[in-house]
Amino acid sequence: MDLTVLWFGIIAFLFIGYFVLDGFDFGVGMAMPFVSKDDTDRRVVINTIGPVWDLNETWLIVAGASLFAAFPEWYATLFSGFYLPLLLILVALILRGVSFEYRHQRSERQWKQRFDRMIVVGSAVPALLWGVTFANIVRGVPLNAAHDYTGTFFELLNPFALLGGLTTLLLFFTHGALFLVLKTDGEIHARARTVAFRAGLITVVVAAVFLAWTVLAYGTLPAFALAVGAAVTLIASVMANLRRKEGAAFTLMAITIGLAVLTLFAALFPAVMPASNDPTHSLTIENASSSPYTLQVMSWTALVALPLILAYQAWTYWIFRKRVTRSHIESQGAADSGSEATVEAAH
Repeated sequence: MDLTVLWFGIIAFLFIGYFVLDGFDFGVGMAMPFVSKDDTDRRVVINTIGPVWDLNETWLIVAGASLFAAFPEWYATLFSGFYLPLLLILVALILRGVSFEYRHQRSERQWKQRFDRMIVVGSAVPALLWGVTFANIVRGVPLNAAHDYTGTFFELLNPFALLGGLTTLLLFFTHGALFLVLKTDGEIHARARTVAFRAGLITVVVAAVFLAWTVLAYGTLPAFALAVGAAVTLIASVMANLRRKEGAAFTLMAITIGLAVLTLFAALFPAVMPASNDPTHSLTIENASSSPYTLQVMSWTALVALPLILAYQAWTYWIFRKRVTRSHIESQGAADSGSEATVEAAH
């Protein structure tokens, strides 16, 4: 197999892993105001992703590092031309991570509300901008002969890209709500199921329009087949949630996101950054890749490292597979209060 094709596929796989795993993290953060009625509810919601959110983000680091090593020209053009949206994503991820760590450091209501809002914003911004970014990559952007982006930030906010951003935002929102259905019980569980169903209906419509636009304007026969598969699994996920088959609903939504990302990569191939102004300025898997020797060394490294990463990820999710309940959070809070009272009495 041509190593450039192999690494194009590996990059696609890594971004699928990132969007599926960090996607439900984003969705949980965005859904928190819709499924939570008090601070205990919000603690339950946050604790569903507490053990895994930072692990899920490592997929982005691995994807970015692999992109840099395998396709340095693609990496350079992407991160220079899309500097502002990618910077906004980074800032949002930092704010979200800080909020997870700091909201419980003080007991004041305003303190917690401030960080709760940061969690929502820090989840919604990446969910939107990742879709805008990848839609622009598929659509193509103006490049000069040196493969430098010659457009402006506002040219990236075109209708196709904004629709792509809305699609990823809704997909992740629904994905996160389904994760809450899977990981909670009681009233939060019931509210999350309702939110997931209503969001799922809107997502079906928006995603169908975006995938149809992608295939008709930029797609190939493989992209069409993948888009149809994504549409089928998305509808099946909504129906499974309606029939209270929560495991199937979540799995089908994960497959939907995977197929949607594959649709974009299939529509892109063999280009990696099409030039909308002059096709001769486009970056492809051939002129954007590293040397064959570099790709060969990377391939042997990936052969060893990827199975270990997947095994560790699976082990982590197995360890933290149980549901998070209000009773657990309340008992934990009572224990913490008791410890504080004991310390105060000692002083």
